Amino acid sequence: MTAEEYWNHNVHYHPVVLDAVPDGCRAALDVGCGDGLLAAKLATRAESVTAVDRSAEMIRLAQKRDAGNVTFVEGDYLDGAALDEEGYDFVSAVAVIHHAPFDDAIDRLVGLLAPGGRLVIVGMAYNHTPLDWVISGCGVPASRLNARLRGGKRAPEGMPVEDSPMHWGEVRQSTAHRLPGRRYRRRLLWRYTLVWDKPA
Repeated sequence: MTAEEYWNHNVHYHPVVLDAVPDGCRAALDVGCGDGLLAAKLATRAESVTAVDRSAEMIRLAQKRDAGNVTFVEGDYLDGAALDEEGYDFVSAVAVIHHAPFDDAIDRLVGLLAPGGRLVIVGMAYNHTPLDWVISGCGVPASRLNARLRGGKRAPEGMPVEDSPMHWGEVRQSTAHRLPGRRYRRRLLWRYTLVWDKPA
């Protein structure tokens, strides 16, 4: 890893996000971009990237990156006038949608996608069933091993952190209803991934 990179549970799933970027992606949007690490990676897969975060401190850190074709925007994606309605071929949201009412967040992300565009979410939820606790427990050794092997700082200082108000079952049910055909997967390290293609 370079000095600008680090490992944590969200960064662990950046490859999943990058692998989902469609070929020939014109415009990508990274919602809740933090210090811009994922946005800089997306810049190698898309012609242009817009990265938005409501934290002025995170945008200040992001703008220090040599991120090439990335425009960093300070603002809230839920009402960001600077964002292009139905203008993005690819939208990513990593550990961000639980910071807002879930349905509002999903609807807004869908509205930002161009017809035929792709949405990728890396999200969080809390344990509700015995199986939830078992799966979460399996993530502990994986987390410790990765932290030992990859080292480095675990998150940018000042990154906003918040627990999810929804459990895994609620996320599965809500996304199945609101995003028909979405590809949902519960993962280790206390995350789920969701990929959905907007009808053209």
